[in-house]
Amino acid sequence: MTGRAIEDLLRELTPQVLGTLVRRYGQFEGCEDAVQDAVLAATVQWPAEGVPDNPRGWLVTVASRRFIDQLRSDRARRERESAAATDLVPEDVPDTDDTLVLLFLCCHPTLTAASQTALTLRAVGGLTTAEIARAFLVPEATMAARISRAKQRIRAAGSSFRLPEGAEREERLRVVLHVLYLIFNEGYTASSGDALHRADLAHEAIRLTRMVHAQLPEDDEVTGLLALMLLTHARRQARTTAGGDLVPLAEQDRTRWDRELIDEGIELTRSALAGPALGPYQLQAAIAATHDDAATAEETNWAQVHALYLILERIAPNPMVTLNRAIALAEIEGPPAGLALLGTLDDDERMAGHHRLLSVRAHLREKTGDTAGAYQDYRRAARSTASIAERRYLESRASRVKA
Repeated sequence: MTGRAIEDLLRELTPQVLGTLVRRYGQFEGCEDAVQDAVLAATVQWPAEGVPDNPRGWLVTVASRRFIDQLRSDRARRERESAAATDLVPEDVPDTDDTLVLLFLCCHPTLTAASQTALTLRAVGGLTTAEIARAFLVPEATMAARISRAKQRIRAAGSSFRLPEGAEREERLRVVLHVLYLIFNEGYTASSGDALHRADLAHEAIRLTRMVHAQLPEDDEVTGLLALMLLTHARRQARTTAGGDLVPLAEQDRTRWDRELIDEGIELTRSALAGPALGPYQLQAAIAATHDDAATAEETNWAQVHALYLILERIAPNPMVTLNRAIALAEIEGPPAGLALLGTLDDDERMAGHHRLLSVRAHLREKTGDTAGAYQDYRRAARSTASIAERRYLESRASRVKA
């Protein structure tokens, strides 16, 4: 087995092993440290000695022993350690996959969205603290402290390792999906840094969402989120030039889109939309499918895109939804109509100075012939984004309209 295959296997098994230990011993923080030690041991031993016949059982055994060793090192817990040690049966590895339970735990409502994301990538994604810190461009010590505080808050909340029931389960699942959505968005369009996207984060979000979908295949919003990710990720190769410059959707070479991902995404979208109710991810998947189904930008069914955004705006009001509807409306009724709709966002504090609002307004002003206004908005948008790739693109658009 190659080194990459071993890495992929370990990322798949990490949440399963952690779930087994947390269910058995009930200490998330200690179990998580023990599993990381076991994974580190595997990365050293498996390439040299070969992957064991039962890799999951091997990891559970090693992690359990590390956990017991941790308990025994604490004199104040001798009696508890002794009881836990007698319960250890490394060979008895249950078939239950607790990945979903673990995701619910990492997305505990007492945590901030940033902490939920970091803890999910660490515990369920199997990424190291250093990898997560690099992805979000913060010092490793800062990320380590964030993850440590998150685990402490979960412990202080006295959370039990089980799936919540009824309305609480539905609410917590929405949080899980939102966290996966945030991870994917950061991977698809990085909020800062040199690169437009971070493929590792996008791939990880898709992998984790596939896990959730495998356990909840009948949930239409889970299906919709997976479809949305696949349909969006399918365009990744065409989104930048060889030099890393951004290529807008209308100018992308669609022959470079991943048709296999698009076909899978469209099929998942059809399945998601066949359910009794519509949710935000299903609608966003339908919008992405409409774009991906068009052979050229000119063939895009903008009336359908606008109608879908109208529905989305009603069930999940959000200024970004309105902004995207303005783009679709401009394609149907002309740039002035789109600009008028953008004007309704001027008093929204969430959009004040946002580079996306400024860049869309600049684009529509450019199409109306207002080059002076477009230039100012492009320049302001460029100053407002922390993404170097987006900044270069916006500055190039400003230079073009000024020329």
